[in-house]
Amino acid sequence: MNPSVDFRREHGYVLPVYPKASGKATTYIEGYPAEDDEPMAETQFHARQIVTLSYQLGAFFGFEEKVYIGTDNFIYYAKGDISKKVAPDIFVVLGVDAIPARRSFYTWAEGVAPAVAFEFLSDSTERKDRVTKPQLYLQTIGMQEYFIHQPQGDRRPESRGWRRTAAGEIIEIPPELPPWMQGTSEQMALFSKALNLWFMPEDQPDKVKLLRPYYPDGTPLPTYEEVKQERNQARQERDQFEQERDQFEEERNYFRTRTENLEAEVEKLRALLDERSS
Repeated sequence: MNPSVDFRREHGYVLPVYPKASGKATTYIEGYPAEDDEPMAETQFHARQIVTLSYQLGAFFGFEEKVYIGTDNFIYYAKGDISKKVAPDIFVVLGVDAIPARRSFYTWAEGVAPAVAFEFLSDSTERKDRVTKPQLYLQTIGMQEYFIHQPQGDRRPESRGWRRTAAGEIIEIPPELPPWMQGTSEQMALFSKALNLWFMPEDQPDKVKLLRPYYPDGTPLPTYEEVKQERNQARQERDQFEQERDQFEEERNYFRTRTENLEAEVEKLRALLDERSS
């Protein structure tokens, strides 16, 4: 049994159906640069968001052999033209081999475009993220969905998404009240049909506002810190159980020894009484 699949079923999750890509996994093609001089994350806010969401999606799809998660890799989308490239903060590709890692992603070599891309707004890119990239990512490159989010908590909140319809039209994904929050909250979320996950902003104590993924039943995908905390708690509970078990064993051994000594004393007394009575 696959524990990941069992857990997903408990939370009403069904992995979207996707075809196997027609190409093959390609680590690197000579002549297509895999690096530039741009920093991976402009601020600590962006770094936290990128690391957290990439961990959540990577752990979530970890048992899937045909899902690849890219983080700030180049995506080349026109064979022979090295200028035709983008580098989303995170992207998810369905239908391709999860292994090996890629230096860049080449749509013509792999035979498919990423299904979903995420960009986290910064001062230098926010206009392109809002205005230019929905058309570029969804129409030109052929992605299914595109999401943007402002991770800096003291900035104006912004979480938006776009989707390409079956007819090829680009529409903005409407914010919705998630089913598990009906009648209890006004917190809106965005639903990804491509991933079958909800995405909702969540404030953190250090002024980071994370875009957080949720199962269809409202269970959040855990962060690394939460997984670590849960493991530490489980370890503490295990250690406590082992200490209590050892203490129980010591007490049991003590009472067993004491009982054996008492029985020996009783036998001695019985023998002494028998000797006197004879």
